[in-house]
Parts: sequence; structure tokens; C-alpha cells
Amino acid sequence: MVTDSRTLIMKWQGVQMQRPAMAALLAVLFLQSVARAEDAPRSFAYVLQGDAFAETKATAVQRLATCDRDWLVLDAVFAADTPWERSDLDAVRQGHPGRKVVAYISIGEAEDYRPYWQPAWGTRGHRTAAAPAWLGKENPSWKGNYRVQYWHTDWQQLMLSAVDQAMACGFDGVYLDIVDAFESFEQNGSEFIDDRVNPVTGQSYRHDMVQWVKIIAARAREKHPAALIIPQNGSQLLEHADFLAVISAMGIEDLFTNGNAMQSRSHTREVLGHLQHMAAAKKPILLVEYSTSTERQAVTRKQAADNGLVWLVTDRELTTLGDSGR
Repeated sequence: MVTDSRTLIMKWQGVQMQRPAMAALLAVLFLQSVARAEDAPRSFAYVLQGDAFAETKATAVQRLATCDRDWLVLDAVFAADTPWERSDLDAVRQGHPGRKVVAYISIGEAEDYRPYWQPAWGTRGHRTAAAPAWLGKENPSWKGNYRVQYWHTDWQQLMLSAVDQAMACGFDGVYLDIVDAFESFEQNGSEFIDDRVNPVTGQSYRHDMVQWVKIIAARAREKHPAALIIPQNGSQLLEHADFLAVISAMGIEDLFTNGNAMQSRSHTREVLGHLQHMAAAKKPILLVEYSTSTERQAVTRKQAADNGLVWLVTDRELTTLGDSGR
């Protein structure tokens, strides 16, 4: 696709582009380029705290089965001590023709509330000498989440076990979070170095993440050849043809807003530029916005429609179905 992503934002911060006729034409051209496949979703939901969404798993299954969403992203377990069963997921799927249910797995950070976490590694920001070599510092924005060396074999084996478990439960694929973990390794003080080389692997940190996602895709598709592979964020990786080829869709957070503030134009333009590769490949883009302002929600819904994205506005804690325009 040759259209410059800078032309794709039809209205920004309430200001019309200077050439509205040209803007409208470009919007049509972009929408034509993302003509959806027959099985592409028109709506989705993203629920990670099942026990906050519903008091019991049975109630959650009933609510999910009767909602109107095409695709559902769920945590791989209903609650820490309560896994989803294959029968649960079958019931959820049967409530809506063609529905897909995918399992959320964080592949770029370790979470101290997951079964793989060993208490001897430490708690809440305090790592011990027993912590594995691949475990890094706690994410200051998300307590209990730790940076990892995602290229490390031991970490990958833990995550591949989680993929195996999700596929064994009957999920239709995996939704991979913290795919943009490479950005933290590209940071050098206040600067970011694109394609910075990882001295351990001799490849760029971005290439390491591409390879990691490909390994996960191969593992999931051993169990389910049609498994959906959906990375969240890290749109820079779409410049890698092998990454684009292996994924089924992409999730993007905070594209147009950051809470109730508008995102910077430069951020939105850059991400839309990368997403043109998805448009050309006719693969769905799942947009997740977290604004609570009715006005901002209306803006993001229109921007999503103008740019051929599947829109969702929901709570940052991901405890509700949110609004996906259905």
C-alpha cells in the first residue's frame, strides 16, 4: 500500500484537515485496502479478571455465551485456582456463530501471580539470589510484573507450557501481550535505538521477539493448525515479513487516546504507518481504547471506522465487556 499514514487521520483533536475532500477520498482508499476476510471479527471483548467479571465461573460462561461479540480474549484461567474447561469454552462459542475464544498470555514479562512463579524468586519488587538469570527488574507501572530476557530458553519453555495448556483447554489461539518488550532493551537513557543489537544473541532485540513469536505460533499450531496468533502492540515488528506472515491479527492499545487525553499525533501517525502492512495483508486489527469520556469514546470509534479497525473501549482493569459498537 502506498498511501502515507500521515494522510489517514481524518480528524484530530477536533480539527478538520485542510482538504476535507482529499481526506474523505483517502479514507475510502484505506478502507478498501482492509476489506475484511469472511471470518474477520466485527466486534470483540477483552476480559482478564474473570472473577471480577462474574462471581462464579458458571455465571461468566453464561454472560460470555450470550454476549454479542465475535471474538473474545480471556485470561487463560478464570481465576488463579479455577481453570477454564473445554466444556466452558465450547459453551461460550456456541452462543454466537463463528465465535473465536483466545487465551491471553504475557510473553514479555513474568507475573508473580502465575503458577510458574516460585516464591523463592522474591515478591513485589524484591528479587532474591535464587531468582533465575532471565528475570529482570519489576515494572514500576505494573506491580508484580517483571522484565524478562524473552530470548532465554528457560523462560521460553515456561511460556510454551502455558501455550500447551491453553490449547489443551480448547482455546482457538493465543493473544500475546508485552510483545513490545524489545523497546525496553532498545532504551539508552532518554534515547531509543531502533534495531539495537542484543549482545547475547548477536541479533536485534526486535529480531529476537519475531523469532519468539514464530516459535509460539509453531507450538500452538502443532496442537491446532488453525490457531490464531494475535500479538498486542509492538507494531514496529510488522516491518518484518516473517512476523506479518505468521500472525493472524494484531491488538493495539491507546492508539488515539491515552486515558482521556488525546495521543500525540506523531505516535498515532507512526503506528498507523506500521499498520498499513496489516491492511495490505487483509488481517484484522483489534483496537483497545480506555477513555471514560463519552466525547473521547466517540472520537476513537469514528477514527477506528475511518481506519478499518475493530473498535473496543473498555476499563483498564479489563473486568467488563466494554463497548465494541454492537
